[in-house]
Amino acid sequence: MFAPADPPRLGQLDGKTLLEALPVVLARDDYWGVAAATALQLVARGRLVPGVTATGYDTWRIGPLDHADELHLRALAAHGSYEELRAFMDAVADVLPRGGEGPFAAADPTAVPELKSWADEQITLSLRLDLDFRATLQVRAVTDAHPRDLAGSGRELDALKAIRRASWAPLHRLLDQASPHHLDLTDDEVGSLLDSDIEVHWPKELTTTLGAKAVIGESSGRFGAGELLTFHWQLALGGDPLTEAEMDVIAEASRPVVRLRDQWVLLDPKLARKARAQLAPISAVQAVTAALTGIAVIDGEHVEVAPHHLAQTITQIPEIAQPAVLRATLRDYQLHGLRWLAHMTSLGLGACLADDMGLGKTITLIALHLHRDLDEPTLVVCPASLLGNWEREIRRFAPGVPVTRYHGPQRTLPTRGVVLTTYGTMRLDADTLAGHAWGMVVADEAQHVKNPHSGTAKALRAIPAPARVALSGTPVENSLGELWSILDWTTPGLLGTHRAFRTRWPEPDDTLARVVRPFLLRRRKSDPGVAPELPAKTETDLPVSLTTEQVALYEALTRETLDQIAAADGMARRGLVLKLLTGLKQICNHPSHYLGHDALQGTSGKLDLLDELLATILAEDGSVLIFTQYVAMARLLEQHITAPTMFLHGGTPVPRREKMVEDFQAGRAPVFLLSLKAAGTGLNLTRADHVIHFDRWWNPAVEDQATDRAHRIGQTRPVQVHKLVTEGTVEERIAALLAEKRSLADAVLTAGESAFTELTDAELAELVQLRSA
Repeated sequence: MFAPADPPRLGQLDGKTLLEALPVVLARDDYWGVAAATALQLVARGRLVPGVTATGYDTWRIGPLDHADELHLRALAAHGSYEELRAFMDAVADVLPRGGEGPFAAADPTAVPELKSWADEQITLSLRLDLDFRATLQVRAVTDAHPRDLAGSGRELDALKAIRRASWAPLHRLLDQASPHHLDLTDDEVGSLLDSDIEVHWPKELTTTLGAKAVIGESSGRFGAGELLTFHWQLALGGDPLTEAEMDVIAEASRPVVRLRDQWVLLDPKLARKARAQLAPISAVQAVTAALTGIAVIDGEHVEVAPHHLAQTITQIPEIAQPAVLRATLRDYQLHGLRWLAHMTSLGLGACLADDMGLGKTITLIALHLHRDLDEPTLVVCPASLLGNWEREIRRFAPGVPVTRYHGPQRTLPTRGVVLTTYGTMRLDADTLAGHAWGMVVADEAQHVKNPHSGTAKALRAIPAPARVALSGTPVENSLGELWSILDWTTPGLLGTHRAFRTRWPEPDDTLARVVRPFLLRRRKSDPGVAPELPAKTETDLPVSLTTEQVALYEALTRETLDQIAAADGMARRGLVLKLLTGLKQICNHPSHYLGHDALQGTSGKLDLLDELLATILAEDGSVLIFTQYVAMARLLEQHITAPTMFLHGGTPVPRREKMVEDFQAGRAPVFLLSLKAAGTGLNLTRADHVIHFDRWWNPAVEDQATDRAHRIGQTRPVQVHKLVTEGTVEERIAALLAEKRSLADAVLTAGESAFTELTDAELAELVQLRSA
């Protein structure tokens, strides 16, 4: 008869909450609903005895039971556990006398005889309708298994009380009747019943399976910015779409019941309005989103969208061969990337190629330019450090394509080929670039426009082009908002407005994945078949101890600044926290870094370990990249290292950057010092087989990008990655927290070091206090 599901945890509720929950439990037509009703009936018959719980508290229990009661419970328990059933019924028996107002406010066994009258008062109302819309009033007490017609129930007085409390106004007409048993409803009142909280038992001859879906019209096959598609409602009965004639019947219906396909159909007034409604056309991109997700937002309501071939059009990628003039053989995954980009841009849609660093995004874009064979030039916007790499790659793989650098004091725009410019120049010459005719615009290292409100992002958005392609190894460094910014540039309107996107997708989910997947191609080096020839990469955290001098500085700064932080608030406190964290990281690097010396003075555990690593690497004829986030520290290291060393930072001129890369790749200098922020992306430095992170950025994605300067296609030797971490310090603590606590890691990735400004004084002290190694 009944299958026991999880029992309602009535024993865990306070009495007042139990009284509110019990009618809901009793209304359940299942094992536990019957058990609750049985317990209530036993209590009403006086089957209630005092007891003591295992923990020593007074309690009420069901009992004593006669032979008939025991047989009844055993029969009921055949569908579950007898012990669990008794425990559940005892919970009902205990909480019920204690929980309400009036006679049940205290645990008084003399109140039990009044329980039956209380139970009868706790009734709910429902309506049983016939096809003439004559409603019969029904009542159901907490002890009833099913609703009963009011007539003959003997509960007219309780029903009148419930009618007065009812929020559905037509019920109040019953108060004027001598026998409030029946109610003749108007058509409008039947329609309003659909939105009321009254339980309705509709006639069996009446179906309520009429539903509505949004239908997208046909498209031209391209999704230009100005293309609009029709958008209308489609009504269906039992899942089968209605004909136009049947839609007209619904639109013209004057009653909430219509005859369709030999059956009576209850017509929701909202659906009737949809049969008449003319939806505004939607953009092609909005249609794509709706087709991919099966959901559209219409007047703030999420509605189902009928299947459409748009989704298939986008996801079916045709086979094409690589351009014959390309002087290279694309790897399989690169050829797939070309086909995908060619397909998306041919439809008038943008795309983001988000392969790992070093998998050949540049050559894939060169192949795309050759495949499109447009009359207008392709504009490539990239960091200054990548201008030389782009020019070399184009001349190497597509020697017949003119290449122009739109950069420097004297710059002009050609009418064909590939034009290379930097984000800075683009921002300065936004109007000039926006007024030029482009066949395609490419944003390399597209995370540079992750803030849609920045001047750089606004300048890029102002440049019109029939095809937009973003390249980024890290499309989401910190938050989903960055993904929105990139895809809203490649395919404007795909994810809606920024505010709507944040509201709909505060966290990623399957629906967002269905929308994004066709527009973002992501392959990793570790994916099967992507880069099997790539050698291994080994990452090692190398703990080092602070020297006596570093310990003294660390403890003094911690003690003094924590005292200042305790006495500050607001912006002043946040500034002191950031100053403390920066100072401690500098002390961990070297005392001279913190003290601002022009040359290294004193001792540092990190410097000692660096010297040991360099001696081993150079003795084995290796080459090494050394990353630090501090230019001042890099200058100190540059003076200290005796081997031929080069130093690249944000202020290095473009020609000098290119010469440094060339010299390093040629083996003329085995040590390359790099500012993490200026050289963490784009550079091809496969000569290096060692990477040293002298200090930590506290963002794994940034560190991985820097490491990928060496671990990329073209590398033939295993790459050793060494991360220096001072023991017992804030460096070690944060490294552990980022690895162990995902919530804090997310906060740090989103806000950087400023995330720690929100810690309490005690939490901050725990984070930065020096601990013995």
